[in-house]
Formats: sequence, C-alpha cells, structure tokens
Amino acid sequence: MRRVLAAALLMTAAAGCSTVPAAEPATQSTAHTDTINWGPCTDIKRPDGEPPARQDSSVRCGKLAVPLDYAKPDGEKIELALIKLAATGKGKKLGSVVFNFGGPGASGVDTLDQAGKALTALRDRYDLVSFDPRGVQRSSGVRCGDTAEMDRYTSLDTLPVDNQTHQDTAAANKQFAALCRQDSGKILPYVGTVNAARDMDRIRAAVGDPKLNYVGMSYGTQLGAVYATEFPKKVGRMVLDAPLDPTVTFEQRTLVQTRGFQRAYESFLRACVKNKCDIGKDQATANANIEKLMNQLTDKPMTVRGRELTQGLAGTGVAAALYSELTWPFLEQALSEALKGRGEALMYLADSYTGRAEDGKYSTQMTSFPAITCVDTSERPSEQEIRRTEAAAMKISPLFGSEGSGGLCRFWPVKGSDGARHVNATGSAPIVVVGGRGDPATPYEWAPKLTAQLKTATLVTYEGEGHGAYLSGSKCVQGLVDGFLIDGKLPAKGATCPAA
Repeated sequence: MRRVLAAALLMTAAAGCSTVPAAEPATQSTAHTDTINWGPCTDIKRPDGEPPARQDSSVRCGKLAVPLDYAKPDGEKIELALIKLAATGKGKKLGSVVFNFGGPGASGVDTLDQAGKALTALRDRYDLVSFDPRGVQRSSGVRCGDTAEMDRYTSLDTLPVDNQTHQDTAAANKQFAALCRQDSGKILPYVGTVNAARDMDRIRAAVGDPKLNYVGMSYGTQLGAVYATEFPKKVGRMVLDAPLDPTVTFEQRTLVQTRGFQRAYESFLRACVKNKCDIGKDQATANANIEKLMNQLTDKPMTVRGRELTQGLAGTGVAAALYSELTWPFLEQALSEALKGRGEALMYLADSYTGRAEDGKYSTQMTSFPAITCVDTSERPSEQEIRRTEAAAMKISPLFGSEGSGGLCRFWPVKGSDGARHVNATGSAPIVVVGGRGDPATPYEWAPKLTAQLKTATLVTYEGEGHGAYLSGSKCVQGLVDGFLIDGKLPAKGATCPAA
C-alpha cells in the first residue's frame, strides 16, 4: 500500500475548526542522548533508481544508531538513515515534522526528497524529516536473493487459477522466504512496527522535539497509531492519511483491497471510454480487451528489451497506476500500446511498483514489505484458508483477485507478534485521520474504524479518487491538514472535502 497534487477550500477549514495547543518549539530532550550527524546526501534515488538531475545542497542526510533489540537496549545497534529539509521561513520555527510515506517498505529518504516541493507551506515553519525504517533500504534493508531470483519472483503469474499455479506460487513463496532468511536473517525478527515506533521516539528526541509532530500515509498510519499507543503523552500534531485498520485478518485485507482496486479500475475504464480512448468503445469492450491481453500474456509473455512481460507483471503495472488518478492517462497509453504488441510502458509501471531500476537492481520495496507484514501478525493461514481467500477474491475481480500476503507469511522463517494490531491512543493530543472514498489500497471503510480505535482522533473525508489525499492536489485537504499542523486548528467533526 504505497502512495503519491484543486478545487475549493472547505468552509470549515477557517470557520468551523477548534484549536489545539500551540506546537512546542524544539528543545533538547533528556529522554535519550543519541545524536544525528547531518551531512550532504550522496545516494538519493528517484523512483526509476536513478539519481536526481540536481541534488539540492540544502537537503541533509544522517544516521542514528538504535538498538537492534529493544529488550537489550545496550546491546547491538543498527543505523537508521534519515533526511532533513531544514525550515526555510524567517518566522518562529515549530520544530520538526516526521514523515512516513507508506509501504511498509518505502524509503522515506528518497520520497521526502521528491515530495519536498509539495510541502513548501509546512517547510516554512518546520524542519521536514523522514527516514528509512528498520529493514528498509539504507537501514539494514531486507534482501532476498539476487536480481535473477527477484525477477523470477516478481514475474509470477496469478492466472489461470489451477493446481499448477498454486504449486508454482507455493514453491516460489517457500524459496523466497528461505532467501530472506539466508540474506537477512539477523534483522528479520526485529523489523516490526512496534520497534519502528520506538525508533521514531529516538528520532524525536535526537532532533530535540519534546513531542512528535508526524504525518503518516498508508502503512505510515499504522506506524503513527502504534506510536500514539506506545507514547500517548509524546504525541504532538499527528495526521494519518489513507489509514489502515490494523485489526483486519489476511483474508479481510485481501478482500477489501481487491474490491478497492476493482472499483478504481472500473472508474478508470469509465473515464477512459468517456474520453474516447483506444482501449475500447465502451466499458464492457475495454474490459474484455484487457482480459484478453492478460490471457494472451499467460500463454505467451511479451518480449520487452530482453525481458518477459508476464501476466503477473502486467497486472502489477495496472495496479500500480491505479494508486493515483494522475497516472490514469499513462495507464491508458500503456494498455493501448500493449494491445498493439508493445509492452514497454506496462513494464515500466510494474518496475516502478517492484522497485526495479533499469540496471536490474532492486530496492528493498518488495522484500521489506513481507518482512514487516509477516512479523506484525501471529497469523499463519493454512492452505485451506488461503484457497478460500483466493476463491472469494477472484469472484470480486479476476484481474486483482489473489491469495494475498498470507500465502507468503505461511512460510515466513520467523514468528510474528500481534503487538501492532491493537491501538488505543487514550491520553494523547488530538489526531487527524484522513480517508478517501475512492482509495483502492486503503479503502474508506478503514478510516472510521481506525478513528474509533484511537479514541482521540477526528476523521476528515475526501470524496476523490486515489491512494492518499494530502498530496492528491486537493486544496481543501491540504488546507485542513496544514491548518492543523501549523496553526493547531482541528478540523470540525464530520469535515468533508470534494474531489480535486
């Protein structure tokens, strides 16, 4: 579940907001004595794996040592990679805002560098800080095999739904889990969200803030909710955008997300045929053409620059483009070209999701995700439960239906814990939760559920499409969120924002 720019500002943004206490200015914390040595950023990467054309010299990077095992705080340490965009305004600085952009497994270092231009209002008053969570990329990132092994795993087909596909998938999952243990066994037991929340408290102390000001997106909402549960009195101004419901089972998550992506796919098709796209004259024809393409790729993958565009990779590419309405035109182009025998654009979309660069190197996006997901739950589904989940998901969507993450976690080499599945922020400062009606990856029904579980949260509803609202281009959502983070104006109960 990953993330990332309008129309009108909601009336309640200015008139109907209650006010929370002012953000406390940065002071030296006595909770921990850890420090961050900031210096130039030398290895920032864009989504395609390439360095930016020009690196802003004002952006700083650093490392923070934290315990590998918090049960042994004076034992072995790992280093977290961090990034800071220093406040640019001349007025009173409000401290830092820490960001987590989702995943689990997304690099906060790379993403904040890319997102900084969309956050100028916040940067006027705050230092913007993000990090690669433990087990992600530069922070002891989980690795599971070489390029060839990752290519085989990410290109797996999900169709046809038969015994051979099930056997191939189970064998691939088993091998993948074994490779993760082989290459990253030391870190695997410790990459869970509870430990990541403890890391965030170390970051808060190291940047000198008495309370954590935080924006979490997608998986970052669970991380923020766990932090608020572990450290309710340390919560400053916290915004959780595109929320997860941490209590859901593998089966529930798979079915809800399958519905979400199917709805987004149908919305894309409606918009496509309305604009007279090349995929089909009407929605039924367009869908039939895409289903035909997927079936053809199952029988014979398409050669793309020496690689094979399989049905599995093509499906990943379609799903990747449904995260944001802004990428729908590119998806239209990619599908149109693929229907004519050219798969480069679909392959590009798939690679952007799996974290594969042009040189074949993978980020830890596809390896950190299962490592964190599987250790965050004690659930290990049986074969019968996995087949039941898959059958129900395929009824919802032949394109997006699958067995879900449970199939891999079944073979995971370390036990999981349910510590991150139960949240309650009683005693914390007010928290703002933002849920989108058309969000495919974290469907809206999870937003009121997380809001209720936290006890101290207020829900804002965004009526638009896409995964995440704050960076969707909605001036209404941005106004409400910035008003809360900068001025302490809590959105009115029941606040709604129209589609951007």
